[in-house]
Amino acid sequence: MKKLFAILALAAVAAPIWAATQTVTLSVPGMTCAACPITVKKALSKVEGVSKTDVTFEKRQAVVTFDDSKTTIQKLTTATEDAGYPSSVKR
Repeated sequence: MKKLFAILALAAVAAPIWAATQTVTLSVPGMTCAACPITVKKALSKVEGVSKTDVTFEKRQAVVTFDDSKTTIQKLTTATEDAGYPSSVKR
């Protein structure tokens, strides 16, 4: 019984290790004015798992830090597209 408890306790502690914080840079070419990044930032911030966004008009890009166990890059690009600003991963 003690071994089973120890295994379950170890599994509970190890589970968060599988989740990882990732950062992705999205190209958002449709931003045409200095106010556009506000809309893009709001859209990305509403996605569950996003912890930080840095959107710049000059570079027309968004740098997003997120928990990959809660969201995906596809959900991030969908959020910007739904806000009127299609995006793609910047290479």
